[in-house]
Amino acid sequence: MNQMPSKDEILQWVTDNPTLASKRDIAKAFGIKGAARIDLKRILRELEAEGHLEKRKKTFRNPDRLPPVAVLEVAGSTPDGDLLARPLEWQGEGAEPVVMLVLRAADPALGAGDRILAKLQEVRGEPHQYEGRLIRRIGSNPLKVLGIFRKGAEGGRIVPIDKGQGLEWMVDAAHTGDAREGELVEAEQIGRRDRMGLPRARILSRLGDPSAPRAVSLIAIHQHGIPDDFPDAVIAEADAMVPAGLKGREDLRDLPLVTIDPSDARDHDDACYAHADDDPHNPGGHVIWVAIADVAHYVTPGSALDAEARNRGNSSYFPDRVVPMLPDRLSGDLCSLHEGVPRACIAVRMRIDEFGEKIGQSFHRAMMRSAASLNYREVQAAMDGAPNEVCAPLMEDVIAPLYAAYEALKIARANRQPLDLDLPERKVILSEDGKVQSVNFTERLDAHKLIEEFMVLANVAAAETLAARKSPLLYRVHEEPSVEKLDALREVAEAAGLVLAKGQVLKTSHINALLHGAAGTDHAEQINMSTLRAMTQAYYSPSNFSHFGLALLAYAHFTSPIRRYSDLVVHRALISAHGWGDDGLSAAEVEQLEATAQHISETERRSMMAERDTNDRYLAAFLSERVGEEFSGRISGVTSFGAFVRLDETGADGLIPMRNLGHEYFVFDADSASLTGSDSGRIITLGQPVTVKLAEAVPVTGGIALELISVDGKAMPQPRGRGRGKPPQRRLGAAKKKAAKVRKKVERTRRS
Repeated sequence: MNQMPSKDEILQWVTDNPTLASKRDIAKAFGIKGAARIDLKRILRELEAEGHLEKRKKTFRNPDRLPPVAVLEVAGSTPDGDLLARPLEWQGEGAEPVVMLVLRAADPALGAGDRILAKLQEVRGEPHQYEGRLIRRIGSNPLKVLGIFRKGAEGGRIVPIDKGQGLEWMVDAAHTGDAREGELVEAEQIGRRDRMGLPRARILSRLGDPSAPRAVSLIAIHQHGIPDDFPDAVIAEADAMVPAGLKGREDLRDLPLVTIDPSDARDHDDACYAHADDDPHNPGGHVIWVAIADVAHYVTPGSALDAEARNRGNSSYFPDRVVPMLPDRLSGDLCSLHEGVPRACIAVRMRIDEFGEKIGQSFHRAMMRSAASLNYREVQAAMDGAPNEVCAPLMEDVIAPLYAAYEALKIARANRQPLDLDLPERKVILSEDGKVQSVNFTERLDAHKLIEEFMVLANVAAAETLAARKSPLLYRVHEEPSVEKLDALREVAEAAGLVLAKGQVLKTSHINALLHGAAGTDHAEQINMSTLRAMTQAYYSPSNFSHFGLALLAYAHFTSPIRRYSDLVVHRALISAHGWGDDGLSAAEVEQLEATAQHISETERRSMMAERDTNDRYLAAFLSERVGEEFSGRISGVTSFGAFVRLDETGADGLIPMRNLGHEYFVFDADSASLTGSDSGRIITLGQPVTVKLAEAVPVTGGIALELISVDGKAMPQPRGRGRGKPPQRRLGAAKKKAAKVRKKVERTRRS
């Protein structure tokens, strides 16, 4: 037997090997066998009693670790000139870890005593335990500008791209950052503005050509009026926040809640845990916990933080950045459920039966501590039989029970039949220099679906609980399609030889039957696109009109208060309904619920348009070097001025102008969303496979122009003695009559 390790050696092993920290792992590491294990058990108990270790299930962890984002105070510098900092919120019992700051050229100068918000990364084999990268200095919130740099004799000036900003900014030679004439730059104000002069700035980053990929998200942000700088008062309020305490909260820190997010997640606002229900009256049932960051504790009615969060309405996400609803002190720190860090939350405990039907729920204002920060891919790999070192210790007690509960929820989902559209999403992947590296299909793993089902269940629980208590709230409403849109969808379905039920109350199951009937056929994409176009847009309302797409009678957004103001309103409603404190829904807020609902519905649409425009520009830039190449795609839209095509490879949407469709007159039929050739009778409609040539891609506007080569595998007829793209000069009236005659013939053929 090897010599019994010291307490320091055991602590070091646990710190270095957090996933191999059970008593068995520790004994194996130090070669401890037989009766000596009794002494090891005694030492572990002593370390736990002394606060150096804490036991979670069958493993131990070192609590002396910092979260990924933390507030630091600059302590001074080393003889080599490196800046060192100390954490202001230290949870551990041991000595404070040392953080060395890794600053960039654009970062402001820091000195001893400065407080900063920093992103941390643990390091080994160095005198310091962490490296920190500056997010921003606490208490400083310089005004920023985005504009075109114009070089001058003694520096230059910045012409803002925002139409609302008329003043130019002066840049001294020392603060140009080597920016070139005509470049798009981001800058911040320095010093105070002279009473009669222009504001002065220093350039933070050079974004290059205004039409280049790195610039497009910033341009979209400004064009759509999305606020991307927080007012000073908002920053000051956020910086003054301290972590919530346990007083007035239930202690759920021993519950092994875990966060499961994308690997590049910027925040973690939801955690979950499940286990088999031990109630003998619910055989085969499950208990599901969903815990959500308690944003309402920090963002209170009437505060500057609240006014700005309502103004923004939601966070906006772009391929290269996020414009958050809340300052990073909250979104990336106090309201983010980091692993191993105590965090305030509002949790819901839900009981489901063996068929996934919810049979009970209760809400709790609590304190939690995430057992692990996991990502979708590693969780799915673990369930598929290949757990990594992070997931392996969690398989039996955490991950497997989550999937068991999900299997039950799948039964309830199949019975409920929410709308089952098959429209795969694509994700733009950028390289380090901001250019489009690839465009990939978004993964749809069971791990994604598991979290989605848990969140839907929690949202339903919130809506039902507040409705039962007659509490005001904001519902997420999705009304059923209009009669006109359903008739148009029915016509498309009949043309494809399919049926959409008529003459009865429409249910999602009817539309799903249509979608499933089209699955695997040449009409699948056409039917999915047409169904999507028939749907109404979801919105927020203080009145409940149900959620058609999810096939739910009552639905509210509860699970993302970091990035959606609607969820914050629901959290406050729960606080008021349960009497948890004075930070619930105020009387003034209740009076303004209708206006709030309309406003945040509009900000949501604003973000969607900005995100769509950004993706369009990125894709246009990606394709701009491939003009002249041929691509496969499908018709995604039909208008009176041409047809839109979604390219299979990238998901980019391009327009085939009417002049590039062919060498005959095409008549547009709005009801069937089709174009009919007056000479050939050829029909162009949604979902048809086509081959097109890329004629133009303009990164500045995101516009993509295409030429039609073939439809349904049949080449378009070539012109005879006429320039390509110019239709014959036939009389308009005669052309329309012939097209109508052809269309009637086609319709008779379809009906037969």
